[in-house]
Amino acid sequence: MIAKAIPNMFTIGNLFLGVVAMLFAFQGDPQYMNYAAIMVIVGMVLDGLDGRLARMLNAQSEFGKELDSLSDIVTFGVAPALIMYVVILQDMGWIGIVLTGLFPACGALRLARFNSATGGNTGYFVGLPITAAGGVLATMALYHNAFPPIYLALSMFGLAYLMISNIKYPNFKKVGIPRSAFWVTPIIVGAVAVTAWRFPQQFPMVIFVPLVLYALYGVKKSIDRMVRKRRHQESEEEMFHS
Repeated sequence: MIAKAIPNMFTIGNLFLGVVAMLFAFQGDPQYMNYAAIMVIVGMVLDGLDGRLARMLNAQSEFGKELDSLSDIVTFGVAPALIMYVVILQDMGWIGIVLTGLFPACGALRLARFNSATGGNTGYFVGLPITAAGGVLATMALYHNAFPPIYLALSMFGLAYLMISNIKYPNFKKVGIPRSAFWVTPIIVGAVAVTAWRFPQQFPMVIFVPLVLYALYGVKKSIDRMVRKRRHQESEEEMFHS
């Protein structure tokens, strides 16, 4: 019975870190912004493990699924939006307020669509997962001194759109953990936590790179598919006219 509660404990831990991230963000200090982004990143690790643990322990349930979605909207929807608001959006008036509300709203739509889908395991997500979008946004906020605020605001809008788009992204969440490798789970969490503690400024900024590449990967593949489709249509038209 206790074993079946472990995945939900990871999910609650994810939710707790999202709340802590918001508290850090409201401090307004640059160092606390790093800590806020780290909370979101560690939350991503817990979110990536809870489902795998549930499948490994045969503890999957509708309760766990709903709890996971509620936690995700806090940690990867509301928390990153508030981090960005404190960093730049509060100086943009009503535009900043709209963007701050729009991001978690699109995240909620993304989660609702995912939970109501009946297609099973297709090997890909439709729309950028809120976990990745929130991770990009939380770490991107740390680059606010390197880019003009308007670029970051437009990027935030783009991330919100990608979540509700029909762009396909690889699904790595179905990769399970063998029972024999159960001991790896605390090592992964511990390694991430120690690295974040030792390098609180560099760690979240480095994590930004693979996250943004994942977000751009889906866009690139979608453009490639459209180009191939257009070329195929043009070739068919040429054959028809010839």
